[in-house]
Amino acid sequence: MPHDWIKKALPGVGVARSYKRSWLKADLVAGAVLSAALVPAGMAYAEASGLPAVNGLYASVVPMIFYAVFGPSRVVIVGPDSALAPMIAAAILPLAGQDPEKAVTMAGVLATLIGLFLIAGRVLKLGFVTGLLSRPIRVGYLNGIALAVTVSQLPRLLGIDVSADGLFERLTSLADAVLSGGINPVALAVGAGSLAVIIAGRFLPWQVPSVLFAVAGSIAVVAALGLAGQLPMVGALPQGLPAPALGGIGMDEVLSLVGPAAGIALIAFADTSTLSKSLAARRGARVNGNEEMGALGIANVATGVLGGFPVSGSSSRTPIVLDAGAKTQLSGVVAALLVVLFMVAAPGVTAFLPTATLAAVVIVAASSLVDVRTLVRLVRMSRLEALLLVVTFLGVAFVGVLPGIAVAIGLSLLAFVQRAWDPYRTELASVADVPGFHDLDRHPEGRRVEGLVIARFDAPLFFANGEVFAEHIHGLVDAAPWPVKWVIVAAEPITGLDTTALDELIQLDDELAQDGISLVFAEMKGPIKDRLIRFGASARFTEDHFFPTLRNAVHSYKSITGAE
Repeated sequence: MPHDWIKKALPGVGVARSYKRSWLKADLVAGAVLSAALVPAGMAYAEASGLPAVNGLYASVVPMIFYAVFGPSRVVIVGPDSALAPMIAAAILPLAGQDPEKAVTMAGVLATLIGLFLIAGRVLKLGFVTGLLSRPIRVGYLNGIALAVTVSQLPRLLGIDVSADGLFERLTSLADAVLSGGINPVALAVGAGSLAVIIAGRFLPWQVPSVLFAVAGSIAVVAALGLAGQLPMVGALPQGLPAPALGGIGMDEVLSLVGPAAGIALIAFADTSTLSKSLAARRGARVNGNEEMGALGIANVATGVLGGFPVSGSSSRTPIVLDAGAKTQLSGVVAALLVVLFMVAAPGVTAFLPTATLAAVVIVAASSLVDVRTLVRLVRMSRLEALLLVVTFLGVAFVGVLPGIAVAIGLSLLAFVQRAWDPYRTELASVADVPGFHDLDRHPEGRRVEGLVIARFDAPLFFANGEVFAEHIHGLVDAAPWPVKWVIVAAEPITGLDTTALDELIQLDDELAQDGISLVFAEMKGPIKDRLIRFGASARFTEDHFFPTLRNAVHSYKSITGAE
């Protein structure tokens, strides 16, 4: 049994114990290919988060090693992500001001808080919370992120210094700078060339590391032509490995990061969990959401302590190892070790790397988040969900990431309450040559039983809709073509009951009884009946008020009343 415990707590160790020699070549090759993308992408996402480029390498190396040990997925790559970058920047830059060292510290604290939230969620088994992020919200969020990230990188691409906050302010400042001739032509040429190389690589019939070609090409051009003094550069990396960087901030600043940390933790876990589960499904496997939450939490704590910033599962770099044939987490470890080798052996290479090239890398990555097809499909299928998508997009892009998501989640919950408050409800009747009882609105030829109303209400009964349920029953009774003796509630769709709804139910029973009408239930679920007993309603709704099936209830009514 100890082996089972190790396999569950440390999935990476379990994989290592059963590792097959035939997997080694594929993992080594995939790791080498991945390392080529990690360096430019990590540096670019760090700058998009308002941090020095080197911290993107720390955030690329550390979490992959920890996730390889604790993560349940064999191929998910954890690291910096374009979707998190604007949220990180929004959380730390107002507190850090223009101090890059403080920004690094704040980002580390933020990642640590996120990790602690996720670990606590793992302990409390809160993996279900991602259900708050419906698909329209996720798509709207990603589209909003894509726009916000692209606008934030345009000044770097054009070689313009823009310090404004907010999308409108950035666009306005950018337009003013462009109209006043502030564009750096060298930066624009390098950035546009980098964009062209990366995009062209996406359309080639074979897989090529176009990001690496763009980065290496821009470094070579700048070095060969002596352009380093004519456009903004990343600069040489500090030599050495990640070190703890969490000191020098007060408790007030830590507390100010708690709210953003909770929101980013939800988004990071939602992205990672979705990616992990979809990849596992391809292999016919399953990934436990709570285990995924715990592993991502550990990875964030580790990167936060060692000079990195918040990370999640990467939907852009995970496909790289998949295409390269990765079999296990070893591919991520190999990539991390190769990046460390670069940091130790050749940190000066980035002195010739233009920030315009990193902007191009981020813009292309952000463009992959855009999803217009889902919006078009939702407009045809559900205008309410399409509206949620648009509201999330506008909120994230123009108001802010966390406020936009919060508003969208609030609207989703309101939409859920609205559907439960005003659910589909109808009257049932028998249809010739079709077994069972069916919706009269859809089958107007249905045959009623004289003196009987069969009502269906497709929602749990709770404080907001108890009165709606009672009005539905009264409406059916009033519209019946004859005096009603029984009302049968087809109760199978009723999945909940609270005390307020119970009071409405008792009042309804009293009102019907005054008119000589019996209220009975068919196919009520056991837990709802148990709740009626627990609420003390068993003396009123005795066993003769409940029937196992609608057919049985109708048969009993006919037997008692002699109706046909």
